[in-house]
Formats: sequence, C-alpha cells, structure tokens
Amino acid sequence: MRPSFHPRLINDPFEDPGLFIPFLFQNRALIFDLGDTGRLTARKLLKISHGFVTHTHMDHFIGFDRLLRLFLGREKNLALFGPPGFLRNVEGKLAAYAWNLVDNFNYHLTLQITEIHPQQMLYRRYRCQNAFEADGKAVSRPFNGVVHAEDGFRVSAAILDHGIPCLGFALKERFHVNILKEGLKALGLAPGPWLTRFKQALYRRADPDEQFSIVREGHPTAVSFRIGELADRIARITAGQKISYITDVVYNPANIERIVALVEKSDQLFIEAAFLDTDRDIAARKKHLTAAQAGRIAAMAGVQQFAVFHFSPRYTGQEALLREEAATAYRNNKRRISNTEC
Repeated sequence: MRPSFHPRLINDPFEDPGLFIPFLFQNRALIFDLGDTGRLTARKLLKISHGFVTHTHMDHFIGFDRLLRLFLGREKNLALFGPPGFLRNVEGKLAAYAWNLVDNFNYHLTLQITEIHPQQMLYRRYRCQNAFEADGKAVSRPFNGVVHAEDGFRVSAAILDHGIPCLGFALKERFHVNILKEGLKALGLAPGPWLTRFKQALYRRADPDEQFSIVREGHPTAVSFRIGELADRIARITAGQKISYITDVVYNPANIERIVALVEKSDQLFIEAAFLDTDRDIAARKKHLTAAQAGRIAAMAGVQQFAVFHFSPRYTGQEALLREEAATAYRNNKRRISNTEC
C-alpha cells in the first residue's frame, strides 16, 4: 500500500539540509528548509505550495531566491513559515530587487508569510502586482503548536534553541486512505485526479449517502456512487503517516523535551547529526547534535525509523561512522527503555 507522502532529503548529507515531500496523485509538494535546491528540477519546485524554514542561516534559506524566480509570472500562492524575525528576513530579500516591470506579468504571485513565536503567529501577505509591498500590518493569530492544517493533514512546530530560535517540524496525516487496485478494477475505474476529491470527501467526513461522480476516460457520461459504497469497495483506512524534521539544535534538556514531544511516534524522523560524539564539545559550542545524541533522541521519541544528515565536512569520507554511531545509540537506548518499561 503506497503512502501519501514520499519524503526525500534534497542533498547528500554533507551539503545544505532540506526535505522535499511530494504528494501521491497530486501535482503538489511541501518543502522543509530552503538551502541549495539545485538538485530539484524546476518542475518539482513548482509543485511546492508550502515551505517550512527552520531558521535563516544561509544554508537553510539561500534557496528562497531560486524559488521566487521560478514562481514569478505565474498565478500561484506560496505559503512560507519561519521563526521570529522571518517577516523581516523575507522583506529584506524582496527589497534587494527592483520590481518596476511586474505590471507586464499576466499572472501574479502572492507570498503568504507566517512568523512563529511562542504565543502567537504573525501573518503578512505580499503580492507581485504591488511590487511585493506588504498588504497592511501583520495579523496576529494564536499559536497552539499547529502552524498549518488542512482536511487531510497538519504541520506542527516547536521553537528550539540554536543560539537563535530554530523551528522543528512534524507533518501528521489524519488517517491514510489506501486505494485497492482490485476494487478499482471491479468497478471499471482507473486512478486519476478524482481520487484526490474522493479522499478529501472522506477527510471532511462527508455523508455516506452523498453522491460522488466520476468522469471515466472514453465514456461520455459520468458514473455516480454513494460515498459510503465507494469507500467500502475501493478504500481501506489505516493510521496516517507522521514525518518529522529536526536540524541545527543544541543538545540540552529543554530542546530534548520539546523535540521528543514534537516527533514522538514518527514513522520517519529526519534529524541532523553534525558531529561524532568524540567531538561533542565542538558540537555544543556550535549548537549542533552529535550522531549519538541524534540516535538517543530518536529512541526516546519511539520513532519507527530515522535518517541522519547535515554532517560536518570534517568527516568527509567517514559517513559510515556517523550513521553507525547514530544507529548504535538508537539500539542501545531502545533496549534500555524497553528494560525500564518491563
């Protein structure tokens, strides 16, 4: 059964961090961090509807310019989320360019920017046709841990410490709709965009007796089913995926507590492992995790699997050591936790 989200790290672990998550059966994707995006084609980047930026150090935000350039001249909305100061950072990027010719565009880009604070989120909109001048003052909304929510999923965040505020993120699917090929075949149906509409109907808890129409290729008329009947024939509901992303954090009690609470029971955790544990003093000074610390946190959070990345270049050629250190720490701490629970 195929998952709805297919996360992949954008670069190799010694290059800029970033996570790209395309959606199954949709021309859409999410991105976590905007470092160097050169390994992603323009076609893939144009699928992005929402971006989640941990902080604006250059290796996490330099890709904003490429994304902006690709989206210009297109009728698109791009929503970006970032830590305190993010509105100022985006405005600084936009102010670096001249926009006197934007009236020539037939299609216009709108940027929807949200800055996350411990108690509130500040939202502002910037439209291409207005030369990216902000639409009025920032609007304040309460922050309860969730930064974005749709019928099918939500993205939560925690404010962590990297010497500056740095965000950690978790993407949680409400539940997963597995489409049964045998069921489709029995009804003479083929996969297509209608499956997205169907899943959305399930996510919004549509009345089972509501009629659902499907236009089949090569047929002049649509075929209709009751949503409840269609769900019984072609769908199996299972627990939703949880994918988490943590990078650029110091190993201290407050961060550990917040990370574990955010990423707990993730199906897949992507977590930085910048240093080997023999260099943990350097890691602490630079406010990064060691591989052992990353593995320990993954075990404490009870994640199903995890991947480490954002390695320091000092370990070039020693990638296997970092991965093995993280895996060993995960196994040892899982065993310790299991023995304690027994």
